[in-house]
Amino acid sequence: MIYTYEKHTIYFWSFTLVLCALSTLVENNNFDNYFSVVNKICFFLILVFGVMHGALDDYKGKKLMKLWNIQGYYLFYLIYTSIASLIIFLWWTFPGFTLSMFLLIASYHFGKEDTEFFYSKKNFFDLFFYSLKGSLIVLAPLFFKFSETISIFANLFISESLIIFLSDNRYYINLFFILSLLSNIYFIFKGFENWLIVVFDLWSVLALNYFFPPLVAFTLYFCFLHSFRHTISLSYDLNPNNFVIGLKIFIKKAVVLTLITATLFIFATVMLLKNYTIDSSILKVIFIGLASLTFPHILLEYILEKNEKRN
Repeated sequence: MIYTYEKHTIYFWSFTLVLCALSTLVENNNFDNYFSVVNKICFFLILVFGVMHGALDDYKGKKLMKLWNIQGYYLFYLIYTSIASLIIFLWWTFPGFTLSMFLLIASYHFGKEDTEFFYSKKNFFDLFFYSLKGSLIVLAPLFFKFSETISIFANLFISESLIIFLSDNRYYINLFFILSLLSNIYFIFKGFENWLIVVFDLWSVLALNYFFPPLVAFTLYFCFLHSFRHTISLSYDLNPNNFVIGLKIFIKKAVVLTLITATLFIFATVMLLKNYTIDSSILKVIFIGLASLTFPHILLEYILEKNEKRN
């Protein structure tokens, strides 16, 4: 499995290198003229590839119900959708707080899932450095494209006072950005045999955020690095001996839930068009929608991992 991860890392790094080179041909990195088209492409990629990596949550939920000797799978769906709905409600009511919690939890999630495949031991320091390493996904767009990132936050109902606070305290953003970079050294020494994976990942994330707008950089990372890496793990879970067969099984199992989620995202976008522009609606659905799925997704994985260890 490590070999598959290594190949994917090299492919993604090469893919990033080509995209960054091509981006220099787009009017000196001026994507403003293509903003609306780019947003729609990002939306499509996230609906197809990004959402899919969590589309086996029903499969994992059924595993958890079996471990707990609970017969009715409907209970899992009820709890999962309730948590997702609660996050949407909280974002609508307390957007600044909910965004902050989402970014903190997402940082840990990105750091953990992008790293633990070559270093599975965990202690308090590992959990801390997972979060610090994963925070690069949040901090890099703020560091390289601050104004554009803040513009996205403004589209997510974030108050002007919070935006002013971030603008007045860019020093702390830059400080944590540097700490996030340095955290990679920790994992280079922890998983020394696979140190090139850490370096290539770091280079790819930095390059994407330097050359591309925040939404594009996030979409490319989320769909083709984070999500695909998670897909590799799930494929080997489904068939430990053959990745290709496991991948085929994964796609078959994930299609239905992916289509349902994509339909809901599109429906939410159409509803928002009554009050917002298409680009503003897409941004809201992408980030608030992903937040509503991320919380129950991470909670499910945490609970399942704990229960499988006990058994």
